[in-house]
Amino acid sequence: MSENYQRLDQWLYYARVAKTRALCAAIIAKGRIRINRQPTSKPHAKLHINDVLTFPPGSGGEVRVWRVLDLGERRGPAKEAALLYEIIREEG
Repeated sequence: MSENYQRLDQWLYYARVAKTRALCAAIIAKGRIRINRQPTSKPHAKLHINDVLTFPPGSGGEVRVWRVLDLGERRGPAKEAALLYEIIREEG
């Protein structure tokens, strides 16, 4: 990708966090996702390679921490989406 950043909602959509970009934006708007430990509620927040995302506890009660390895170009299959991030931690 020619840019050195990507919108957070778009990256989450490409990483297959939710089924639609609108759902990704709604998750962000709740203000519970953090980029490099800083909370954000802006879907247009700039995401860079090596940024660390922290997700709130899901239905299983675990906090997820991911490092961004690449910026997406499209919403592809799950195997392709998994190449966009590295799981640092998933714990309850």
